[in-house]
Amino acid sequence: MQSPSSMTTRATISQVDKLTYLREVDVFQDLSAQEIAALGDHAPMTRVAAGATLYAPDRPVEVLFILKQGRVRLYHLLPDGRKVITTVLESGVIFGEMALIGQELDGAFAETLDDCVLCLMSRNDVKTLLLGDPRIAFRIAETLGRRLIETERRLMDIAFKRVPERVALLLLELARQSRDESLAGHRTTVRTTHEELADMSGTYRETVSKVLGEFRAHGLIELGRGKIILLDMEGLSRVAEAGL
Repeated sequence: MQSPSSMTTRATISQVDKLTYLREVDVFQDLSAQEIAALGDHAPMTRVAAGATLYAPDRPVEVLFILKQGRVRLYHLLPDGRKVITTVLESGVIFGEMALIGQELDGAFAETLDDCVLCLMSRNDVKTLLLGDPRIAFRIAETLGRRLIETERRLMDIAFKRVPERVALLLLELARQSRDESLAGHRTTVRTTHEELADMSGTYRETVSKVLGEFRAHGLIELGRGKIILLDMEGLSRVAEAGL
């Protein structure tokens, strides 16, 4: 695997843009505007094209990513070649392989779904810029603990829930994570494809397409190109609990 700096195409990011991105990162929410500005002076920020592999378990590198714009998926490869997505990360989160803070990808691949803006931090960067502030260190621990719980819950869902229940749960989870525009009332748009939902639910694309068709027939969703509009969140919650 290439080093983090060599696998990306660096582009100039203005100081104004840096500060905007940093304000949206969860682990920096306790910092003042002046502290954000000071961090922005040293934050190593870069742009990465969609479809780039940020991390691969067969070519490990110790690096911590802070996702400032775009989406990244973490997935495992099954022996039959299928992908199982454990999570889709939205902007404002941290992830990576960094023993210093107990962060591990546990054999997962990390791949950009969109053109992304990220901070790529080495061990020295993490020690200097993050762990020196107890507020940031606390938020990191909080974030990683929450993600571990979410990953374990998703694996349990794959093991014990039927496909319609799993897909409904995933749509609701993506709606909570999404920072895309929300439409009027309870209509919420999530950016995902049938294939991504299949990978996240541990099933096949054709099966997911059939389930989504049933959801649409029941007035729960509308389907668009690369997106799904959730029309009835309460109805999806009922499906997630008891099925159609």
